[in-house]
Amino acid sequence: MILIDGPRIAPRSGTAKKLVVLFHGYGSNGQDLAGLAQHWAGSFPDVAWASPNAPEPVPGAPGGYQWFPISRLDPDLMEAGARSAAPTAQHFLDSELRRWSLTGEDLILVGFSQGTMMALHCGLRRETGPAGIIGYSGALAGAERLKQEITAKPPILLVHGDRDDVLPPAMTLMAAQGLAAAGAGAEFHLSPGLPHSIGQDGLELGARFLKAAFAGRYR
Repeated sequence: MILIDGPRIAPRSGTAKKLVVLFHGYGSNGQDLAGLAQHWAGSFPDVAWASPNAPEPVPGAPGGYQWFPISRLDPDLMEAGARSAAPTAQHFLDSELRRWSLTGEDLILVGFSQGTMMALHCGLRRETGPAGIIGYSGALAGAERLKQEITAKPPILLVHGDRDDVLPPAMTLMAAQGLAAAGAGAEFHLSPGLPHSIGQDGLELGARFLKAAFAGRYR
């Protein structure tokens, strides 16, 4: 297992009552999604934010990291990659919860692209499920085995641009189907005209989801 680290944003109130961990996409880094946290942080003064760098540098991409190597959208490779990176990601989640003396129910996971694969893989297999998971422009790895392995069924929001040519939007629809088959529901939203990124509608939906999930209104 590799130890990972990355940018953090302390709660503006000075006291962390909740934690959001953001998993970035392939070839990006924690600083990238820390900008997403900055966008939301003003509305959540009691939330601590952490955006770790994935464990492996991407060859030929200075400052870029990957949770696992991926050269094509092969379901078996995505599942194997998510499994291989999961112990590192889970250790980081546990250490951040200890850092702020919080429990697993105080946690929300946010992922983008490959980071969505990690957020779903880890969040659905934690002993104490998170308060919620937000997945942008991603996919569900290992859907076939999820029903046998799932230990948590948190509320989930999936958002995907309908012009995404990196991970096709059909992957979010397939993820919603896979989650439903495992008994875990998910809301999903397609952002019109959006490529592989997060639009204003996705930011607003994410903020509403965070507020509702932390308040327990999805339970």
